[in-house]
Amino acid sequence: MIRYIRRAAALCLLLLVALLLNAARIQVFEADSLDHNPANRRVTITRYSEPRGNILVGGKSVTDTEDTGEQLKYERTYKNGPLYAPVTGYASQTYGTTLIENAEDGILSGTDSMLAPFPLWNEITRSRQPGGNVVTTIKDSMQRAAYDGLGGRRGAVAAVEPSTGRILALVSTPSYDPGRLSGTGSSVTDAWQQLNAAKSQPMLNRAIRQTYPPGSTFKIVTAAAALDANVVTDPDNETDTPSPYVLPGTSTTLPNEAEGCENASLAEAIRVSCNTVMAELGVRVGLKGMVDAVRKFGFNDTGLQIPSGVAKSNFDTEMSDDQLALSSIGQFDTTATPLQMAMVASAVANGGDLKYPYLVDRTTTRSGSTVHRNGSHTYHQAMSPRTAVQLRRMMVDVVEQGTGANAAIDGVEVGGKTGTAQHGIDNSGRPYAWFISWAQAPDSAQPAVAVAVVVEDAAANRADISGGGSAAPIARSVMQAALGK
Repeated sequence: MIRYIRRAAALCLLLLVALLLNAARIQVFEADSLDHNPANRRVTITRYSEPRGNILVGGKSVTDTEDTGEQLKYERTYKNGPLYAPVTGYASQTYGTTLIENAEDGILSGTDSMLAPFPLWNEITRSRQPGGNVVTTIKDSMQRAAYDGLGGRRGAVAAVEPSTGRILALVSTPSYDPGRLSGTGSSVTDAWQQLNAAKSQPMLNRAIRQTYPPGSTFKIVTAAAALDANVVTDPDNETDTPSPYVLPGTSTTLPNEAEGCENASLAEAIRVSCNTVMAELGVRVGLKGMVDAVRKFGFNDTGLQIPSGVAKSNFDTEMSDDQLALSSIGQFDTTATPLQMAMVASAVANGGDLKYPYLVDRTTTRSGSTVHRNGSHTYHQAMSPRTAVQLRRMMVDVVEQGTGANAAIDGVEVGGKTGTAQHGIDNSGRPYAWFISWAQAPDSAQPAVAVAVVVEDAAANRADISGGGSAAPIARSVMQAALGK
C-alpha cells in the first residue's frame, strides 16, 4: 500500500513541477509575445489607465488628458489642435500614434526606463512611472504667423535657428484636429475615414513628409557647388552662357523668365533667377560634383530624424548631362521637403555650417526634472565660409534689388530666393510658389531664423509667383515674429 502511495505522490510531484515549469514558460519566456498579442486587452487597459504626459510649446502645454470614466480611462486632448498637429501628431486609442506622440511615446506613456528611479527598475517590477513631458523648440508666435499666413491654402512652412538647428516653426495646411481621433467608437472611425478621403489631405505633414520640385530656390545649392568647385571664381564676372540655352546632347532649348540673362554673372543670375546660367553651371560642375554638393545640404539622406522621420529629399545620382542641367535648376527629378530648403537657407546664413535640425529641446519627468536634453551639433559643412559670405550677399541682393522684394523688413538684413516649381503633365499644373530666406537683426552677431515656404495652390499667375507674390510675404511674417517685430 505504501508503495502505491509513494507512486501517487511522485506522480503528483511530477505534475506539480510540470505545472510550475509551464507557468514559468508563460510568465517569463512568452511574456513579450503575450504582451504584444492583439487579443490581450490588458495591455491596452493598462496603457490608458494613467494620464499621458504633455507636449509643451513655450513652456505651456498644448496637450492634456481627459478622464472618460470608461474602461480605457484616459483619452488625449489637444489645445489649438490644427495649429500644432504637424508637431504633435495624434495619440489615438484606435489608430496608434504619430510624430512626437510616436517618437517620444516611451516618455509620454511612462514606460521609458530613463523615467525610473533606479536602473532596470521597470523591468524588474514590470511597472511604469507617471508619464513625462516633452518640451519642443517651437516658438508660438512664429507658428501662428506661419499658420495665419498660409490661410488654409495647401502648403507648408519650416523655420529653423541657423546657429543651433532648433526648429522654430513647422506648419502644414490645411490641417486637422488630432483630438477627433483620440478615443474609440463610431465618431472616431467616421473622422478617420473623412480625413483620409479628403482631397486636401489634411493629415499629410507637408513640412517634413511631402517633397516638391524646389524650382529656382535650388539655384542656391548649384551656386554653392559652382563656387566651391572654382567653376566660378568671381560671382560678378560674366559667364559665357547663351540665352536660350540648348540642353546638352539635345535640340531642346531652355528659356528664361527673366530679361538680360545672356552671359549674365552668377550674382545677376541669382538676383533675377536665370535658368540658363544656373543649368550650364550645373553641367560644368559635373554629376559627381553636384551629387557631392547636394549631399552636404542633406539631400539623399534617408535617415534624417527630428525625432520623427523626414522624407528623403532627392537628387538623382545617375543622369545624362541634359537631365543634370534641369536638375541643377530644381527640375527633372529633384525634390525637397520644406524643412530641407530651410536647411539650405540656414547653411548660407550660418557661414556654411549646417546644424542638425531638431524639434525636441528636452524631455522631463512629470515633476519637471530633465531626463534628456538635445544639443546643437554640426550635420555637414555644406560649403566653405567664403562661399557662404558670397551667397549671403547674393541673397540680400534678391530681396533688396531682385525678385524677393516682398520679404524685406525695415532695418533688418534679409536674404532670400524665390522659386517656381512646375509640375503636372507637360507642366500643366498651376506652379507651386517657393520662397527661402533668412534674417539677421542689426545688433546681432548671428542670424535669427531661416525659413522655407511653399504654397501649392497659389492664386496668382506664374510671373507673380516667380516674384515672390505668394510665398515671400508669409516668410516675412515668420521672420518678423522671430525678431519680435
